Amino acid sequence: MPNMSYCRFQNTVGDLEDCYDHIDLNENDLSPDETNARERLIEICVDIALEYGDQIDREVIESD
Repeated sequence: MPNMSYCRFQNTVGDLEDCYDHIDLNENDLSPDETNARERLIEICVDIALEYGDQIDREVIESD
């Protein structure tokens, strides 16, 4: 079920924290689809940090 727009971030933050707590799992413990989703999640988090980190006084600088 999709998140309702009025509580999208509240509903997602707990799941994101759970992913963060388990992100260092051995890739052998994950299915190929789950491994791909993990990598995509990391990409999205980096994009968010680069674009919006300054909103919480945590500017992120992209390295070469």
